[in-house]
Amino acid sequence: MTSHDSLAGREVPDPFGTLHRALWIGGGQWAGKSTVARLLAVRYRVTVYHYDYHDARGHNDRRIARRLSLGEPATEPDPDKVWVHSAPEEMATETLAGFPYRFEWALDDLRALVSGHPIIAEGWGLRPELVAPIIDSPRRMVVMVPTPEFRRHQLRELPRAASLGHRVSDPVRAQANRLARDHLVAKDAVHTAHQLGIRVIEVDGSRDAAAIAETVADHFSPYLPRQHHEI
Repeated sequence: MTSHDSLAGREVPDPFGTLHRALWIGGGQWAGKSTVARLLAVRYRVTVYHYDYHDARGHNDRRIARRLSLGEPATEPDPDKVWVHSAPEEMATETLAGFPYRFEWALDDLRALVSGHPIIAEGWGLRPELVAPIIDSPRRMVVMVPTPEFRRHQLRELPRAASLGHRVSDPVRAQANRLARDHLVAKDAVHTAHQLGIRVIEVDGSRDAAAIAETVADHFSPYLPRQHHEI
């Protein structure tokens, strides 16, 4: 079963209509999705849901419960096993396989949101194949991906981008594996987005965040109110 199959053909519960009216920014790690969403929040007074923040914090209890239901240890796997001794292809496959159930947790968060303003949900786990069955138009989503050069720029300039977040025996190899995994996961998002007719924006650093936000705002323009502040 593909992750697209997990939603296609069934009614997705949406008691307040939030999911079907939301706007979605997915894509690769460190493409500037969160920054663009925050800029749009100021300019258009939209409500922003940061998937990565919730996934790393608010969803941890669900993650532990899922491990236990599968007969796995409640604790995180050994960091060396995950980051040092796994091949990037294996890491990417496991990451992609985990997105569908993590997406369901994000949908639960979004179902509880009611706002008088449009809601933008952003994060790398908001995959085009998962969002497509929910939206009524491809214009409700955009996929942002960094070029390899811009990804290296982010590693140099953003300490959090260069931090693995785990103590490992071989940090250099772990970081290389992580970068290769992220590239594969982003490549998959681009491929799927093209198949579904969802717009892809490649971020190469030639334009600043405000300019990228302008592009995303234009894409979302049928659903955004009149601007409040300049970006």
